[in-house]
Amino acid sequence: MLCARGDGALERTRATLAETYGVKVVARPTDLSRADEAEGLAKEALDELGGVDILVTNNGGPPAGQFESHDLEAWRSAYHQTLESVLVLVQELLPGMKERKWGRIVNVTSICVKQPIDGLMLSNSFRAAVTGFARTLANEVASSGVTVNNVLPGYTRTERVEQLARHRAGEEGVRPEDVIDRFNAQIPAGRIAEPRELGALVAFLASERAGYITAQSIAVDGGWIRSLF
Repeated sequence: MLCARGDGALERTRATLAETYGVKVVARPTDLSRADEAEGLAKEALDELGGVDILVTNNGGPPAGQFESHDLEAWRSAYHQTLESVLVLVQELLPGMKERKWGRIVNVTSICVKQPIDGLMLSNSFRAAVTGFARTLANEVASSGVTVNNVLPGYTRTERVEQLARHRAGEEGVRPEDVIDRFNAQIPAGRIAEPRELGALVAFLASERAGYITAQSIAVDGGWIRSLF
């Protein structure tokens, strides 16, 4: 099951996966910030596939900005987008995993859970909430053969990072490329991550071999993290 924008890329990805691996792939453009659409996505997955063993939650981050730039509606929107979407999908799909005594839940959140990032007030707050929820849930379902883990990307070559670079560049009067160079300079590896590197970790956590790994929050950051709490 795939979830993305309805810009044609989703259907192309669905067709490629189905042809390459010879499996049934269902694609449905979904606005995960709406609980009814998230619920509909999960129900369609159950109807079309007969059950879901692996759930990977990965939604776009809320807008950047400092505390005073966000009104209460922005906080509500960020809650729906970042935390509620995870809760709805897990509520719909977890019972089947427990019944089958096997399941994997992997939440893609952000390195800001361990090292809050200046200017990401909304993301820092609700990504941390997802992590707390997942850690608690992991202990509740471990005996049912279901693992729950979080993956915390640092700076990764995605549209989201490009958006953040443009936002900071506008605030500082510099080029977005200059902001990216600054990101690279903060990372001992000397570069931001590639999406495939993040995907490899998610694939492992969703595999049979990772059955004894649960309640973990694993950073993919090239050593960028500077402090832990």
